[in-house]
Amino acid sequence: MGLSWRCIAVFTCFVGCCFPAYSNSIEAVWHSAPSTSLESEKVNNWLYHGLEKTTFVLGKLEQPTVPVYIHAIEYANEPVPWGEISRGNIDSITLHVNTKASLWALKADWTLYHELAHLYHPLFAYRDMWLAEGLATYLQNGVMLKSGIISSQEFVQRISDGLARGERATHLFIGTLSSVSENMWRLKAYQRVYWSGVAFFIEAELKLQEEGVKHSLVGLIARYQACCRKNASAGKKESALHFLRELDKLAGSKVLEPLYHLYGTRSNFPFITKSQVRLASVHYLPLTR
Repeated sequence: MGLSWRCIAVFTCFVGCCFPAYSNSIEAVWHSAPSTSLESEKVNNWLYHGLEKTTFVLGKLEQPTVPVYIHAIEYANEPVPWGEISRGNIDSITLHVNTKASLWALKADWTLYHELAHLYHPLFAYRDMWLAEGLATYLQNGVMLKSGIISSQEFVQRISDGLARGERATHLFIGTLSSVSENMWRLKAYQRVYWSGVAFFIEAELKLQEEGVKHSLVGLIARYQACCRKNASAGKKESALHFLRELDKLAGSKVLEPLYHLYGTRSNFPFITKSQVRLASVHYLPLTR
C-alpha cells in the first residue's frame, strides 16, 4: 500500500506501533482502530513479549521488522482463534485476536509463537507443508517451554497428545505424506500433516544428539538465519530440500536430508515414544540458577 507504520499511530484505516527486540522489531497494524488505548497497549505488550521470547530461543530473525495485522474479535472461545503467514518481500503475520482476553491469556496462547517460528524458514511447496507446519509446531512448544510458559511435563504431554491425533488421522487420510500434504486444505488433513512433521523434527533432534553434533536443531536454525535465510529459494519444489541441506552443512553431518526422503514417501505414522519426546525437550529446558 506504500504506507509505513513505524512507532506512530494512524487512525484512518489502520493503527501501527512497533517495539525493538534483539535487533528485530514488531509492528501491530490494526485493521480498525482499537477500542481503547489500554486495549492497544495490551496487544502491543503481547506482541513484544512473543517476539522477545521467540528470538531469545531461536535467535535473531534475518528479517528486521515483522508486521502483524490485527483483526479484533470481541468474543471468541480462545484468545487467538486464527493466525497465518503471508509471504512477500517482507513476510507478515495476520492474527484474529479476542480483544477481551487478558494479557496473561494472550501470552499463554500458542498461535503467535507458531507464526513467528514460520519466519525462520522460507516458503515451501505444498507437498512439503508437513515440514513447515511440523517445524513451527515443534518450535512453538520449545519456545513456550524455554520461556516458562509451559512446564516440561506439559511439553511432553502436548507433543504426545498431538502425535496420537496424528496417528489416528493417518488411518483416515491414506497415501504418502507428500501427497496428503499437497492436498491438506482440501482434505482437511491437518492432524496427520502437522504431527508427522513434529515427529520428523523430534527424530532429527535425537539423531543429531546421537551423532554428537555440536549444535541442537535450534542452534542450527539460528545459524541458518545468519548465513543462508536471505538467499533461500522460496515456494519451489526443492525449497525444503535446500533448507535441510543447509542445516546438514551447518551440522557437519548427514541427518536431515535422508530423513526427509524417508518421511515424504511414508504412508504410515512414525512411532515416537514419550521418552523420546522427553529427550528432545532437554534443549528447551529453562536455565536454572
